[in-house]
Amino acid sequence: MGKGILEVLLVDAKGLQDTDLLGKIDPYVLIQYRSQERKSSIARGQGRNPSWNETFKFQVNSPGANHQHKLVLKIMDHDTFTSDDYIGEAAITVTDIIALGMEKGMMEQHPCKYRVVLGDGTYYGEIQVGITFKAQVLFIHHYNCLSYILSYFLLSQDELIYDLYKKIQMQEEEEEEVGGWKHSFRS
Repeated sequence: MGKGILEVLLVDAKGLQDTDLLGKIDPYVLIQYRSQERKSSIARGQGRNPSWNETFKFQVNSPGANHQHKLVLKIMDHDTFTSDDYIGEAAITVTDIIALGMEKGMMEQHPCKYRVVLGDGTYYGEIQVGITFKAQVLFIHHYNCLSYILSYFLLSQDELIYDLYKKIQMQEEEEEEVGGWKHSFRS
């Protein structure tokens, strides 16, 4: 499929399941794309409706169009004295975004809401995420175009210089030396 950068804008979540018996949950998100993983900041004290507004970048380097590209967002509750609790997750297929980004050079999907799936398969809350893919091929394409334009410009310059040289040469042939002075027969 191609190479590029997948940017994930983690905006916020609403109506998450409360896993704490006392107090509010402190949610964070583990974002996984293939073998790469990023972790958001902990939204301390924000409870069931946290806000992050953080951007994460993933390198996309896929050999073919037959691969499925998926982001998995695991929402966790940070606990100080015990292990962190799993709240739920959202899976987002980004195959089409990457394919269109490869075709157009860039593809942006503005923030959308995705349902959060609990461990038992039921839905509970939503998470809002924006996704952008920027193809690296675009830079090579621009470099090739720029190289072509520059070479055309240089060839045109060579022609202009050659034409200028010919005009000067023709002017010199039109001039005649009389008594040590050059006089032009041009009017």
